[in-house]
Amino acid sequence: MAEIVQQRIEERIPELEQLERVGLFTKKEVRSIIKRVTSLEYKLHRLIVNKEDFIAYVQYEINVLELIKKRRAHIAYQFKREEIEFPVIHRINSVFRRATNKWKDDVQLWLSHVAFCKKWATKNQISKVFSAMLAIHPDKPALWIMAAKSELEDRSSSESARHLFLRALRFHPNNKKVYQEYFRMELLHCEKLRKQKEELEKAEIDLGEYEFSAEILSGKLAEVCTEMLRGKSKKPSLSSHSEHRSIFDFTQELQDLVLQDLQANYTGDSLTWDFMARRELEAPGAGEELQTAKGRASDISRREERCCQVYEEGVKSLNSEPMWTCYVAFCLERLKRKTNVQELKDKRQERLLGVLQRAHDSSQLKEDYYKNWLQILLSSGDGEAAAIVAMAATQRYSQSVSAWSLSLQTLMQLGSGDMSELFRDALTHVNPKESLPLWQLQVQWSAANQSPEETEAVFKRGLLSVVTAVSTEMKESYLDWSYSTGGYKKARKTFTSLQENRPLTKAFFTTMIHIEKEQETPKMNKLRDCYERALQEFGTSDDDLWLQYIQEELGPLGQPENCGKIHWRAMKFLEGESVERFTTKYTLLQTGHL
Repeated sequence: MAEIVQQRIEERIPELEQLERVGLFTKKEVRSIIKRVTSLEYKLHRLIVNKEDFIAYVQYEINVLELIKKRRAHIAYQFKREEIEFPVIHRINSVFRRATNKWKDDVQLWLSHVAFCKKWATKNQISKVFSAMLAIHPDKPALWIMAAKSELEDRSSSESARHLFLRALRFHPNNKKVYQEYFRMELLHCEKLRKQKEELEKAEIDLGEYEFSAEILSGKLAEVCTEMLRGKSKKPSLSSHSEHRSIFDFTQELQDLVLQDLQANYTGDSLTWDFMARRELEAPGAGEELQTAKGRASDISRREERCCQVYEEGVKSLNSEPMWTCYVAFCLERLKRKTNVQELKDKRQERLLGVLQRAHDSSQLKEDYYKNWLQILLSSGDGEAAAIVAMAATQRYSQSVSAWSLSLQTLMQLGSGDMSELFRDALTHVNPKESLPLWQLQVQWSAANQSPEETEAVFKRGLLSVVTAVSTEMKESYLDWSYSTGGYKKARKTFTSLQENRPLTKAFFTTMIHIEKEQETPKMNKLRDCYERALQEFGTSDDDLWLQYIQEELGPLGQPENCGKIHWRAMKFLEGESVERFTTKYTLLQTGHL
């Protein structure tokens, strides 16, 4: 092993001499590099090697490269790159290859190698890395897409990118993402050729016998990709087409072809109707009318009406939740768009409210949209309609905690309805395991609107819950409420009645400790009682609780001589890692660093 390491170090001598000779590094720095590299090399040549050793080696070499780059900029020296940087880059690539050969399944390691190649402009090496990686990980579509994009963007090789996409489709014949990226690549290639032809024509350069293919320039390869995807997918894939329609100006024929295919084969899908409806927004407007704000608003309004006509056909043909969701989403988007024309804003709001009502009447309105509906009604001051919608939401989604929470909050804000009955109804319908937000809401409402006796009854019902999250939260809230409404005596009585009522939380005890310390004359025996009760429950795992107890004894009310006993008990009761944490913190406390 020593001979190999020595050979590696000797191979570095020419580049290190160059670094010193040209003034990039000092003699002392070169010696430091040799020392550090020797240590790293020995780690790489052990019988049992770690991945972290390879990563550390690579990172050190990259840091050296970065430092060389900064030194070059500082002294304005840009020569002898072949003798200095190239050997380092070659060495890093070699270490990466050794690491990826040993840990073939580590995709992140492969990608780190790719990132290095991209940063240090070793484009030919990128292709080799991707080729080796795909031979081992052909089951990952994202890697095929990444490799093809690299060929297109880093090496400007459309042919290699196309070859990779076609290979990817052999492994993943039904992957829509691969088809979409292939489609995008063909459009980018087409756009590139069109620009080249345009520039050559401007320069009046004679191309001889070479001719640009009219079919390729018109996007026929992208059309072939679309045909391939159509044969594989039962659902329309519209994201690529809608995205590239605005980017590429030569795809109109392709867009028309896609639209015809959608109308012929995919009218049973809500995305088709959504795609066709939104196309109406792009229709050209009258030039003269667009000169004024009112004219532009009028033109936009007409376009939106045409969109809505398509959506209306869609909901007649396809009365489903996804279809109504597309319609509502469109209306909501248009309402959120800023406009200074109040008439257009009012029209958008009226349209949205109408669509929401009809979707609800059809029992197809998505739960999330009830919140938007209520916000619009409340902001416009229509409390009566908001109350009706709130109740309708709970009937439509009677088992949803979020629907009940939203509706109850709305009704609390409006001050309408028999809230006690509504809370009972809500807790009857929802899953008890998810009911905590409703209990919290009921306590909040009761404390603000009911007598203390009625609020206490709510707390006591919550304490009886079989759901741990509810009962423990009620204990903490009950103790807080008791102190805020009845003072210390009430809080102490509540704490005493609940301290044996398991399950308990640390927060329940710490709340009582804070209450005790807030009194004019705090009693240490009461504080000790709280800590002892808490440690009975959490003394085996909570090292902070023991430490707080010790700090309390060190305080003005405590007896410092008790700290030794508490420390002994803590060391006896604590388990696992909590012992080490306690020991560290206790040492810091003793030395005045905590």
